Amino acid sequence: MTTHQPKILASIDPAKLDRLAEVAVRVGLNLQAGQDLFLTAPVAALPLVRRIAEHAYKAGAGLVTPMLSDEEVTLSRYRHAPDASFDRAPGWLYEGVGKAFAANTARLAIVGDNPMLLSGQDPAKVARANKANSIAYQPALEKIAGFDINWNILAYPTASWARQVFPDEAEDIAVAKLAEAIFSASRADVADPISAWATHNAALRSRTLWLNAQNFHSLHFSGPGTDLTIGLADGHEWQGGASTAKNGVTCNANIPTEEVFTTPHARRVSGHVVSTKPLSHQGTLIDGISVRFEEGRIVEAKATRGEEVLNKVLDTDEGARRLGEVALVPHSSPISQSGILFYNTLFDENASCHIALGQCYSKCFVDGARLTPEQIAAQGGNKSFIHIDWMIGSNQVDIDGVHADGSRVAVFRKGEWA
Repeated sequence: MTTHQPKILASIDPAKLDRLAEVAVRVGLNLQAGQDLFLTAPVAALPLVRRIAEHAYKAGAGLVTPMLSDEEVTLSRYRHAPDASFDRAPGWLYEGVGKAFAANTARLAIVGDNPMLLSGQDPAKVARANKANSIAYQPALEKIAGFDINWNILAYPTASWARQVFPDEAEDIAVAKLAEAIFSASRADVADPISAWATHNAALRSRTLWLNAQNFHSLHFSGPGTDLTIGLADGHEWQGGASTAKNGVTCNANIPTEEVFTTPHARRVSGHVVSTKPLSHQGTLIDGISVRFEEGRIVEAKATRGEEVLNKVLDTDEGARRLGEVALVPHSSPISQSGILFYNTLFDENASCHIALGQCYSKCFVDGARLTPEQIAAQGGNKSFIHIDWMIGSNQVDIDGVHADGSRVAVFRKGEWA
């Protein structure tokens, strides 16, 4: 432990941190008695890892297996590893993780790494490492994308992340501010967060019921720099808040969440769109994204920052240039109203409507659990090694739902539900 760590830890309210751990286990995962848990986190998030393990075992967890990462170890690779290292990934590890998921092990990921960690590294090496990792991770990703198991992602306020979000503050103050923002967005700052999540999930559910009753053929987004039509997959189903995995467990995959989302038709997207917030991807900031779609595929892509990395991402595989998700989030969401740019997709996507490049979720189809990969593809679902969300919504964006007969229904006006 370094000399300044006790001061940093003192900046984080221990009662709220414990409530966040409880939310992760009881709401995020809804961990079942006897179920194992596989957990990944930055080493700086160890205080939260310990509390989650405690709550998991109190909930009857069979075995909690944590795996910790370290920013300095990651940087050592880019500074000193041979060139061939960047085309490799620990496939043996991901095969084991895939087997764990097949055996009904729950999955929890704690995020909090410095979003700019790799900004000074060779973009080509970053892209190669990301691609190799995406390919190797496929056996495990298929279980997550297919919603075979209950899984959850949440965040911990590390010092390196806090310095990026609040660069003008002393480190302990920056951590305290980021911690409070995380607790607030995750509903861990109230006396009864479990009840608060039940109320929130019910509100999101009412949105999905309305959208599913409409059964739109497509959505049309219009705003500054944006004129985009997103066809929706045949038999698509809107989801939001708590969902039930194929193993029968109802969980909240993202903490926080303000979105309702579904699957676009991979071959029916056309027009152009610009990003409204930066995308922090694997340690690189990509900003000012502007893309054009034809027949579902991105045929032109630009960015004012990180363009080389963006184009490397788009070349990951055939599905990387097509959409796997479209999500609706009002501009008035608590995360948007906080005014904080988190440089972290888990939070920033919940401040804005967004789309995701790559892999679709099978749960966003009617009877998705029963559909084969071939059936999902036939209905318009996309397949890819990646799934990367980026933000396209603002208080200047309107969205219309378009029925098969061409009739339109206002869905969003100036960034708010119509």
